[in-house]
Amino acid sequence: MTQAPNRRDFLKLSGGALALSAHGNTAVGDEPKKKRKLKKAVMYATISYKGSVLERFKALSAAGFAGVEPMSHMDQDAVLNALKESGLQAASVCCSTHWDKLLSHSDAKVRRDGREGLQRALQDAQRYGATSVLLVPGRVTKDVTYDDCFKRAVAEIKQVLPVAKDTGVKIAVENVWNDFITKVEQAKDFLDAIDSPLVGWHFDIGNAVRYGPPEEWIPVIGKRILKLHIKEFSKPKAEVSRGEGFKVKLFDGSNNWTAIMKALDEAGYDGWGISEQPGDQSRDAEALKDLSERMDRIFAS
Repeated sequence: MTQAPNRRDFLKLSGGALALSAHGNTAVGDEPKKKRKLKKAVMYATISYKGSVLERFKALSAAGFAGVEPMSHMDQDAVLNALKESGLQAASVCCSTHWDKLLSHSDAKVRRDGREGLQRALQDAQRYGATSVLLVPGRVTKDVTYDDCFKRAVAEIKQVLPVAKDTGVKIAVENVWNDFITKVEQAKDFLDAIDSPLVGWHFDIGNAVRYGPPEEWIPVIGKRILKLHIKEFSKPKAEVSRGEGFKVKLFDGSNNWTAIMKALDEAGYDGWGISEQPGDQSRDAEALKDLSERMDRIFAS
């Protein structure tokens, strides 16, 4: 025979039911999942949507993006007008001279030109309201050893720190396929050698996959991650041709987005996620909308 609950038991049961209801059927004491504050943007150089700067910015806004990553050395007035008219924010500025005028070059004149290019990028970012500039620090070649690249890039970046301080814009070093900084420990060593709060990391998720799981980089760089490049990479496609690895849509490659997002949460990252997907994924309004929705799925992973 089952005994009917007394008044005290009834109140306990009722209170528990109300608590479950208030937490959306989450057990009492469980922490509700926090909504990520990541903001979506697109790297300007990857936009294949036809039109002027303003028309491209408006297309991004219509697709649901909040920002854009302009290249440096663009027409500042045109970019500023497009930002104002579209309502987009400058998520970052990508230095457009860092591949041709390498800070690691053996020729001092080329390195000087590289410094000047970086300085202009910082000034562009200041005017657009961006807080960082993406910089590829150098490249290892048959004529430039890893040690050469490291020492020269560190020295050149340090010379530009006064401009970074004056503009209030940080320098964000990016991991790319330049045979330089292919391990996260090397990234840490590089930042430690510069030893400035004005220099951090622009973490490219897709670029890291070739060398190891991106989620293993994030805890080591941690709070020094200033911006993210959201990019997919397929290891099977890369076996056919290295560049083919990037020619996939978000979620169609090898990235473990759930693990990556978890690592970013634990690192406390809540800034910009900037798409650097291939241009055919931004060729028209429909493609931009699909890219935007796929990024939403990543942020919710």
